[in-house]
Amino acid sequence: MANAFAGSCLGMENPKIGLLSIGEEGGKGNEQVRLARKLLEKSPLNFVGNVEGRDIFSGDVEIIVCDGFVGNVALKLSEGMAKAVTRMLKMGLTGTLSGRAALLFGRRSFDNIRRKLDYEEYGGAPLLGINGVGIICHGGSSSRAIKNAIKMAALYVNNRVLEKMTFQFNNFMAKEVSA
Repeated sequence: MANAFAGSCLGMENPKIGLLSIGEEGGKGNEQVRLARKLLEKSPLNFVGNVEGRDIFSGDVEIIVCDGFVGNVALKLSEGMAKAVTRMLKMGLTGTLSGRAALLFGRRSFDNIRRKLDYEEYGGAPLLGINGVGIICHGGSSSRAIKNAIKMAALYVNNRVLEKMTFQFNNFMAKEVSA
């Protein structure tokens, strides 16, 4: 599902997919993770294996698969870390003359990084696996975040992501049944 979404809405061709686990080895993780790994290994997807929490932002994979509980914890941890790093950078750079100069000359770069870390830029995350379009947003989302979530939903519909996910899933299941 994420593969179809990434290709349809994000322009990613054949994205690398990792399974979030407690270790890179195939036997690591709970029963659900070990079973998911076996299924992903059989799939036609570009599955690269297990990844750990430290790999989430490495850029080595474009899609990380996990259950909803773990995903929500990882997402909120990431948002909190982004806010903390932004706050620490601001305090560190405004505290000295050389820091203020760096901030002045590097403003465009800092703004680009801030935008990449700001969840409001994306608005929400697609809820995959439902028979329709769902974008999950924070309960306290700003109007800007909601606007961007609506844009994401429109992109999802316009690119026929649901149909593409259904096709990929049915194609995989047909191969599984015949194997």
